[in-house]
Amino acid sequence: MRKFVRGTKRLSILLAAALLLVTLCTGTVPAADKQPIVFADLGWDSVQVHNRVAGFIIEHGLGYPIKFTPGETILLNKALISAKGGDAPNVNMETWTENWQELYDEGLAKGKDPNTNEGFIRLGPNFPNSVQGWYVPTYMIKGDPERGIEATAPDLKSVYDMPEYWELFKDPEDPSKGLFYSCIPGWSCRDVNNKKFDAYGLRDTYNVMEPGSGAALAASMESAYKRGKAWIGYYWAPTWVLGKLDMTQLEEPPFDPAIFESTAKCAYPAVKCDIIVHKKLPEWAPDVADFLTKYNTTLDINNKFLAYMQDTGGKPPEAAMWFLKTYEDLWTQWVSADVVAKVKAAMK
Repeated sequence: MRKFVRGTKRLSILLAAALLLVTLCTGTVPAADKQPIVFADLGWDSVQVHNRVAGFIIEHGLGYPIKFTPGETILLNKALISAKGGDAPNVNMETWTENWQELYDEGLAKGKDPNTNEGFIRLGPNFPNSVQGWYVPTYMIKGDPERGIEATAPDLKSVYDMPEYWELFKDPEDPSKGLFYSCIPGWSCRDVNNKKFDAYGLRDTYNVMEPGSGAALAASMESAYKRGKAWIGYYWAPTWVLGKLDMTQLEEPPFDPAIFESTAKCAYPAVKCDIIVHKKLPEWAPDVADFLTKYNTTLDINNKFLAYMQDTGGKPPEAAMWFLKTYEDLWTQWVSADVVAKVKAAMK
């Protein structure tokens, strides 16, 4: 019996040595020994879809366990900076940096400080800066022959052209002025739009409508678009509405921080949507960090998968699978051929 035990121990040692040799030669770590990749599952659709696209590739292609931790922006980003393990996220796929600039700057500074384990590093943009501004249906400017719609405002290019075309947007409750759809009460853009109206001198030609909800604002645009009618108002991207409808953003003077703060007589600022990870992640998951560094989409792609969700009633996991199938030529550039094969096998 003792001889058998010694033989078993010897065999275990040989197997362990062989496994270590394989690990050293291939650079891989057994899945059971890999730390979980935990995503900050913030409260909007686009980031939840990106989490599941990246999560699917990381889990099935790179062999790491994954988790999604739901919560609000500040709470989850504070947890990411500290990264105390458990359900604390170590990846944020969409920072929307300017919305939490002070904390972002703190986390980035800690990420460069060798004397602390706290902090994060930036791996690059997920998609180019978000957009927000004032929109009209493109068919008002260019027409839509397929729908039999003629251009009614061919020279409507900027906010300064709005007074000339106010009659196209007549307010049904006050036909002496046009009707502009603004943000809902409680949104910061409501106050910004009011400042813009004063700065651009639009009070004499337009009334401002403040819908009761974000859904009501989207519905007003979609309803007018389906009927080929005039509509003018505020919106932002990425959103399903701008993914589904062909809208044109009106030009404004270039963004200037001082002007925006005082009169808002300039374009809205673009908000950076970067990918950040806890600063230690590249040490224990270098293949994940390399993949996320290459992960890069576009505003148009985001609009399209959000429109897919709206049209089908799909949830983020379904939209992620749609993304992987629709944009295969894109995501296969982010990983090796071996990882691609594993991911495709898992998709079947």
